[in-house]
Amino acid sequence: METKDTMMTSMLTKDNGENEGEREKMREEVEDEGTQQENGRLTLADGLADGKPKGLTCSSGQQVSNGLNTSTPQSPREGPGTAACSGGTASGTGEATGSSVPLGGFRTLVVQQTSLERPRETWSKKMDFLLSVIGYAVDLGNVWRFPYICYQNGGGAFLLPYLLMAVFGGVPLFYMELALGQFHRSGCISIWKHICPIFKGIGFAICIIALYIAFYYNTIMAWALYYLLSSFRPILPWTTCTNSWNTDNCNRYMSTDHNVSWSNSSTSPAEEFYIRQVLQVHRSPGLHQLGSVSWQLALCLLFIFTIVYFSIWKGVKTSGKVVWVTATFPYLVLFVLLIRGATLPGAWRGVVFYLKPDWAKLLSTTVWIDAAAQIFFSLGPGFGVLLAFASYNPFHNNCYKDALVTSSVNCLTSFLSGFVIFTVLGYMAEMRQQDVDAVAKDAGPSLLFIIYAEAIANMPAATFFSIIFFLMIIMLGLDSTFAGLEGVITAMLDEFPHILVKRREWFVFGLVCVCYLGALSTLTYGGAFVVKLFEEYATGPAVITVVLLEVIAVSWFYGTKRFCNDVQVMIGFSPGYFWRICWVAICPCFLLFIIISFLAFPPEVRLFHYQYPPWTTVLGYCIGVSSFICVPTYMVYHLLNAKGTFKQVQYLNVVFPTSLPTNSVS
Repeated sequence: METKDTMMTSMLTKDNGENEGEREKMREEVEDEGTQQENGRLTLADGLADGKPKGLTCSSGQQVSNGLNTSTPQSPREGPGTAACSGGTASGTGEATGSSVPLGGFRTLVVQQTSLERPRETWSKKMDFLLSVIGYAVDLGNVWRFPYICYQNGGGAFLLPYLLMAVFGGVPLFYMELALGQFHRSGCISIWKHICPIFKGIGFAICIIALYIAFYYNTIMAWALYYLLSSFRPILPWTTCTNSWNTDNCNRYMSTDHNVSWSNSSTSPAEEFYIRQVLQVHRSPGLHQLGSVSWQLALCLLFIFTIVYFSIWKGVKTSGKVVWVTATFPYLVLFVLLIRGATLPGAWRGVVFYLKPDWAKLLSTTVWIDAAAQIFFSLGPGFGVLLAFASYNPFHNNCYKDALVTSSVNCLTSFLSGFVIFTVLGYMAEMRQQDVDAVAKDAGPSLLFIIYAEAIANMPAATFFSIIFFLMIIMLGLDSTFAGLEGVITAMLDEFPHILVKRREWFVFGLVCVCYLGALSTLTYGGAFVVKLFEEYATGPAVITVVLLEVIAVSWFYGTKRFCNDVQVMIGFSPGYFWRICWVAICPCFLLFIIISFLAFPPEVRLFHYQYPPWTTVLGYCIGVSSFICVPTYMVYHLLNAKGTFKQVQYLNVVFPTSLPTNSVS
């Protein structure tokens, strides 16, 4: 492994160690003088106890003279070569020499060290990063969830609470995570060494949540792959009622069949193909008896995970190239489908239904709850992905502009998807001679796999549109899977670098195998019930609570002033008062509002004709708590293993992390 000489500069205050202004002044002076090199690290430490300068012992678990562990332990990125120094000597895995030079009221210790750690990987191009973030944020929920929630909550009137929640809640959280990841250059676990170590359990909770998502999210792509493979036929199989899976209620209602009437008991060929052939939920009575694994879906999911593995096994160098296809192709398809949908008869009915404002609904708290939840899950803070992606950026990259651009693209994509969906729903309503709300009663995956699939079957060149549509669905999901697993991989590699960095390919392979095995329950005949359970309980409440703790730890414990100074060091200007107020007060209230709403109005979970029994609610909450429990568990572990009194430990946890990260000066 290539060696590299670096400079470590540690400055100890003599009499005014607790003066925050002087600490910041020292930080700026050191940066201006350029004393810190590519992989250097600047640590500003307060004099402890009586305010006199303390001896410093720098070891793998940095200690001050009274024997207490500091809150900025050796960074994994610094590697084993971090010197152990006292006065002018150094020892450790790497070689180091030191000198102590008095500077006015300060003592400056300059250590020349040899690091055995390889430099951190970076994106090949800025566009790789932007496309990866956009691909992560723009997922299946933008296509099916936003249009449904929009028309359900007042149409055009819903855009007002949606934009307000985005401006005051979603975008500030998005910006904060990009800045944190880029500054500290760490994944969601090891980053807490530099912020507030007692909250490190947040990182472990995020990784568990990401695994839960991988267990069910990729199954939806397996369904889409099944549809894609079924599309390579002269006649699409969900257009006829003569198949082995069809029932007597099947009603083939094509645009040319004017003599066929549609009743409430009728089921379309598309609905029966989805329920009885793809999912086969009619062979499972419920969650208590899931049935056998569908071998067709098992093979589809295996193919999906194979693509995922070979896209992320080498890191952002490979995934950054793949997203040039997976992140851009969906936009091409969306525009093609929008143009085609706009030319269909009755399309205007769907657009009017989509955008016609119902201002009275703004008085309902449900509308504001849905707006807050939609923008939060659409932008996706709290899943460790933004931290991981930003950590591979150059240190002085303008993450502020990136946050505004990518979040705006995400919101506009959601709005555009509404037109793509509702022009087709208007066409379906015109064809069935029904109201649009009767056609648009299905939400979630059913909207894509039943309503939209049937509409495509009625179009000229149905096979072509079917192929590109389900390709789009797969690529939207792949981007999010790449990102979610990369968040876990980055976190684990940064936390255990000496074990996993050289074995990344094997670790990724093991992770993908775990995700595939965990997803087997979603491939059974009752797998759709498991997917719904995971979607409602396993991720939502847990990740919102985790993000609430994250923003509190950064804004209240680490300090907004300190965080803003970090941002200024990176991009040259400090966040304004708007961002500071959002981080300190508005974002915590925004997240608390969602959590309280979820607890006060728990969702009534229902799928098709299956009403989830009460015991499934308990099971769902247990799954959600199983990830969040990492946070208090690690807090207890940290306090029990820390040296010193409780007060001293808290001082070191909260006050001491003021250090600049690796590669802070480039």
